[in-house]
Amino acid sequence: MKNDEFHLGCEFKTGSEKTFRCTDIGQRVVVAICISDYPDDTSWYNGPPYAVAELVFDEDSQEDCSLI
Repeated sequence: MKNDEFHLGCEFKTGSEKTFRCTDIGQRVVVAICISDYPDDTSWYNGPPYAVAELVFDEDSQEDCSLI
């Protein structure tokens, strides 16, 4: 994927098959939370602030992402 294909709230998979939800978009990076770690308790994904760590996807790591 490319940076302009992401939008807030979109869900995508990475090469590791984990599912992420986009929480912020910069000019060159995308910030997201992993939503496949606590599937039984979705309260972890309410925010901001989020109870789970936000991860930064740079231009290189965005290439391994695909929309769900």
